[in-house]
Amino acid sequence: MSSELTKCLWLHFFCWSLIAGAISPFLRASAGDQSFLEMYSSENSVKWCRRCKEKPSSCSNQSICTSNCGTSVPCERPGDTCAAIWRKRGENVTLETRCLDPSQEMYVPHFKMCMMQKREELNETTYMCSCTEDECNNMLYFALDFKPRQSDARGENGEMLYSGLCKFCDVQESTCNNQDTCQSNCDRTSICEQVGEVCVAVWKKNDTHTTLETKCHDPKLSLHDIMLEEHTPNKCLMKERKVSGETMYMCSCTGDECNNVLIFSEESKEWQEMIPKVMLISLLPPFGIAVVVITGFYCYRVHRRRKLNKEWEKDVKSMKHPNMDCSDVHAIMIDDDRSDISSTCANNLNHNTELLPIELDTLVGKGRFAEVYKAKLKQNTSEQFETLAVKIFPYEEYASWKTEKDVFSDVNLKHENILQFLTAEERKTDLGKQYWLITAFHFKGNLQEYLTKHIISWEDLWKLGGSLAQGIAHLHSDHTPCGRPKTPVVHRDLKSSNILVKSDLTCCLCDFGLSLRLDPTLSVDDLANSGQVGTARYMAPEVLESRINLENMESFKQTDVYSMALVLWEITSRCHAIGEVKDYEPPFGSKVREHPCVESMKDSVLRDRGRPEILNSWLSHQGIQLVCETITECWDHDPEARLTAQCVAERFDGMEHLDRLSGRSCSEEKIPEDSSVNTK
Repeated sequence: MSSELTKCLWLHFFCWSLIAGAISPFLRASAGDQSFLEMYSSENSVKWCRRCKEKPSSCSNQSICTSNCGTSVPCERPGDTCAAIWRKRGENVTLETRCLDPSQEMYVPHFKMCMMQKREELNETTYMCSCTEDECNNMLYFALDFKPRQSDARGENGEMLYSGLCKFCDVQESTCNNQDTCQSNCDRTSICEQVGEVCVAVWKKNDTHTTLETKCHDPKLSLHDIMLEEHTPNKCLMKERKVSGETMYMCSCTGDECNNVLIFSEESKEWQEMIPKVMLISLLPPFGIAVVVITGFYCYRVHRRRKLNKEWEKDVKSMKHPNMDCSDVHAIMIDDDRSDISSTCANNLNHNTELLPIELDTLVGKGRFAEVYKAKLKQNTSEQFETLAVKIFPYEEYASWKTEKDVFSDVNLKHENILQFLTAEERKTDLGKQYWLITAFHFKGNLQEYLTKHIISWEDLWKLGGSLAQGIAHLHSDHTPCGRPKTPVVHRDLKSSNILVKSDLTCCLCDFGLSLRLDPTLSVDDLANSGQVGTARYMAPEVLESRINLENMESFKQTDVYSMALVLWEITSRCHAIGEVKDYEPPFGSKVREHPCVESMKDSVLRDRGRPEILNSWLSHQGIQLVCETITECWDHDPEARLTAQCVAERFDGMEHLDRLSGRSCSEEKIPEDSSVNTK
């Protein structure tokens, strides 16, 4: 190494020694904070595990994958282990993560890692694991044909000890060269059968092709007529072996999956490139850096101390009164599939005034006021926000954009059944000034499109209808699930095309351009000036007749309940539990025009007191009968006789125990030929 680099390094060491001496008291104070947490955790013997209810998963039982569960909770019982349960029913794959009492009947041998074991279950394939490390059920290891032996050793906590994990792909083509560090590109991990086996990699190159072999191997035995030498702990250091007719490199190591990264040369030339950086850092005024570091560390210590105190008080409270906090509510809100965007970062994606680097993809919807595009977030470091929805309002529709932005901006509006809002932007484009709303994107589209293409099961009806009622109930409520005060909101344009279907077949409300915040400060004149708004087909009788009781704000909520009843009828009409299922039709079907006006709907709803038809054949199923009774009470001509959205949500909760029909348990895509049967 050159003398110039040596001098730079000594100068660099001297500067940072001064800084280290200055901040060491704060490091010791921080260590005290950590010791406090460790002492608290040790005294309470808390085991932390990932916990998410059963939900769809993209994991395969042939590989290693993560749980994609973002919720971590302390287990209630001492001795609990972390567990993961993977199920495959037909084409549907689900995953559940939780704490586990090892004495339960579902007991499987537990390891330090989440080693998935196959269980024989009726009509489904099931893999389970039980592990003893904190949050060990976040990484799932599927090992084919692995069965624990009676002679296997066990650790201090009773967990099974295994001999090691190695990449195991035998011989395959490789693009590695023997000059650099490269990946094995092996997608299979195996548990070594015999204790003492190590991970090996064998790289060969001849005139025609280059191959790589990865496997477990007993170092006492020869491999390709060559005895393995020393075994480095965690590095696969490739060494050349003399073989006739080809070039061969081999390595052996003892760390888990250590043969995944192949190191052909430890010599590095990076130090030559580091000389300018070292000189630049060394020449910075050391005392200036020390002042900045000390100030920042002091602020961090104060913030950390406050945070520790709050967390400690919260943990103690949750242990003494587990039913008094909102952890379960929070867990529900963030427990969404990867294909959708989780709620953990709502309203926090764009803190500054810079526009997000968004690339518009395809037009997916067009309404009276705006167009909706599927879009991608460029320069993105999180998979959560890879795909977005962008609702673009032209310059003339500023009022609609502002109304929807103001509703979404209320942090208390966040709910799993209301569309996830990220940010709002004003943009200048070639077409002029535009206003953007950026939200989550849901691949299944809106409810009307979904019902047109699918015939659903009773279970799907229960999920769609119940989640719809829960979203409207939260919208109408004057408080959050945690009890915080909240301004009620009425949607005023509820219809199946303004409701999105999430990946787990639950609903979320969208399109709040005509919504109204029921602020107590609003006067009767303010409410009177809000106008006759909405879609005529879904308008309540009192809206069609312009006779809403402006003295009572509950009257506005009752108009939403009427519209919700029509949407519930749409969902029910596409459920195979009613018997014969006809092609999708909107409420009132062909009795009115495709886009009826207010006057024609007055004739049907006010003069004839008409409602969509509920056939007697629908009532043969107990659950459908209760849903139809609820629908009838919700579209009552008298607004005050209608149920509240909260009452409807509670009714759907009570239907969960009802027997579900055997056979198809998930929605079925409609076969194109079906649509040709009923020709009218």
